[in-house]
Amino acid sequence: MEKISSAGLTRQELRKVLRLRRNYLSEETQAQAAVRLNRVLTALPEWQHATHVAAYLANDGEVSLSDTITAAQNKTVSLPVLHPFNRQHLLFLHYYDNTVLVSNRFNIAEPQLRCPDVIPFSRHDLILMPLTGFDEKGNRLGMGGGFYDRTLAPYRNAASRPLLAGIAHDCQQVDALPVEPWDFPLDLIITPSGVIRPDKTNCP
Repeated sequence: MEKISSAGLTRQELRKVLRLRRNYLSEETQAQAAVRLNRVLTALPEWQHATHVAAYLANDGEVSLSDTITAAQNKTVSLPVLHPFNRQHLLFLHYYDNTVLVSNRFNIAEPQLRCPDVIPFSRHDLILMPLTGFDEKGNRLGMGGGFYDRTLAPYRNAASRPLLAGIAHDCQQVDALPVEPWDFPLDLIITPSGVIRPDKTNCP
């Protein structure tokens, strides 16, 4: 599918266009995208070598990671939770088969907060991040809340941090995203058709 041109569009306008694009996908297309993305993702060495992985529960037309979470039998999987005290930040909670899910203030499912289940961000090897739009340079357009950017901010100049992988449909690619100073670039982008490694070779 052709990339969206960002020419003349604000970030908010881009979000609207890209959300419509992914929500326009049929249930069959969404299901096929999830299967293909899982195949691409689980073949990556970054996935195979990771022991602690953060995923997400799909919402608003995002690519589902249900198959990937199921496939992570030998890994510790966490899911993001809105921080109850540090506004617009995220916590990551260990996800089990019997984890109780609740709806947050955005009506998105997340694990019920239990302090023993909190996994520090720095313990993760790989963070699978949802997004609204992306470009081949690794720039990510989120939903506008800034939750991931604020959570990542302390790691901007860190010597080591988890690998950041954006998860998206191919139709969410933009020719060039407008970038703000607080944006945190991705290490790779994974779509149903392959992997984009910014400043590196795109892999099928």
